[in-house]
Amino acid sequence: QVQLVESGGGLVQPGGSLRLSCAASGFTLDYYAIGWFRQAPGKEREGVSCVSSRGSSTYYAGSVKGRFTISRDNAKNTVYLQMNSLEPEDTGVYYCAAEDGIMPAQTMCDRRYGMDYWGKGTRVTVYS
Repeated sequence: QVQLVESGGGLVQPGGSLRLSCAASGFTLDYYAIGWFRQAPGKEREGVSCVSSRGSSTYYAGSVKGRFTISRDNAKNTVYLQMNSLEPEDTGVYYCAAEDGIMPAQTMCDRRYGMDYWGKGTRVTVYS
């Protein structure tokens, strides 16, 4: 069964950290571009961070640059999003997505929809 499963979300105070995981099963992530997207209530889905299939390019939305880091562990078939210095504006449901083939990281993040596979999301709440 092909699926992506996110984990690691939760409640955190401003300035805190979380590490999200996106574990793939039923297929190998090596050849896929992977992205993290988030959706806050009443807002459009946003591409937060993406990495190309071979890790040759990464992209970060301006609002998270310098605070978030995307990484992939192909041996574990998992992609991570390390989120530091969290802000209330980072609140939302975070989804990971996978797209087969060669796709630049920024292209994937800009696209926001229509990827081959999506997880069901993990909720992040940053509260004072």
